[in-house]
Amino acid sequence: MLSYWEKQSLLKYDYIVAGSGIVGLSAAITLKEREPKSRVLVLEREILPTGASTKNAGFACIGSLTEILADLQTMPVEDVLNLVAMRLSGLALLRERLGDKHIGYRENGSYELIGTKQEWALDQLKEINEMMRFLFNDLPAFTLTNEMLTPFGFAKEYIKAVIRNNFEGELHTGMMMRALIDLAIHSGVEIKTGCLIDHVEDFHTGVSVVVNHHTLKESVVFEAHKLLICTNAFTKQLFPDEDVVPGRGQVLITEPVSDLPFKGIFHFEEGYYYFRELDGRILLGGGRQLDFAGETSTAFVFNDRIHHELEELLHRVILPGRRVAVADRWTGIMAFGKTKQPIIKTYSENIILGVRMGGMGVAIGSVIGEKIAALAQGAISREL
Repeated sequence: MLSYWEKQSLLKYDYIVAGSGIVGLSAAITLKEREPKSRVLVLEREILPTGASTKNAGFACIGSLTEILADLQTMPVEDVLNLVAMRLSGLALLRERLGDKHIGYRENGSYELIGTKQEWALDQLKEINEMMRFLFNDLPAFTLTNEMLTPFGFAKEYIKAVIRNNFEGELHTGMMMRALIDLAIHSGVEIKTGCLIDHVEDFHTGVSVVVNHHTLKESVVFEAHKLLICTNAFTKQLFPDEDVVPGRGQVLITEPVSDLPFKGIFHFEEGYYYFRELDGRILLGGGRQLDFAGETSTAFVFNDRIHHELEELLHRVILPGRRVAVADRWTGIMAFGKTKQPIIKTYSENIILGVRMGGMGVAIGSVIGEKIAALAQGAISREL
């Protein structure tokens, strides 16, 4: 029951982007920067971005020492270095595009806490610094800073060493997403929410994107020259053969804590645990390794076991001997695969994928969006 006017003027675009998270909005902004006259549409399945872009901890990170050492067990050295370089360039692009003020970017310090099970990694610190030195203007990425253990107040029976990451910061996730949305709209990008894509089809001359209209009870078919898929953990719903495995993250935030002895961001156990000071509170998340099978899900539900362990970590290790109330909890859905390499590829003649952020969407999302925009535009030979 769509009108003649709707069919003539409201359904046809040069580019359609599926997903309004960091990658999707970054891709749409890049498309408009390079082709200002192009018509760019972003389709979002829900009212707000639904995966991890609005739910992450706000870490502007490149990877902790133990995380990089773990990656070296499953990936070639060159691939690991390329990932770190991508994180650096992605964060630089995000900050340059939006401005530190508009994303709440700060550098209050970034640290990895080394427990008894991770002490072996200290022997690898010098080697990893040498391996990555060329990425950081010949400066060390990691510095042993055990002198901070006492001022931070962490339980010394559990935490044996502190490593400072010299090239990480923190940001305000809500401000970042607000700034991305505002920039996309200012650039002329059209964003439609509540548009769950039913299926897509590449006709070689273009692509159709089918969305169900809930009120009219019929399908609405959008058309474009190119379709950019930025759906991360939800990619299998459209492309079931892709190596994209959802990974749910559990997060909590406390009530304000009086005399909190630390600021900055912190990693623990290969990055599986992470916490930070935020507005005088502690934001704490992770624990996915406690139940990999249960957290391989796109369902936004709490894992009671993991939240219990997070609270134990909070009261036993982070604030030993103190009790603080939890103010709020939420979950976010990330995407992983056999490696931490993101999927950046042309799926078909007119469909491009930029998915599987490996839990590093804040760091690499901007540059992934830029890369898939280039793939889409490189295949179009018309003047705009």
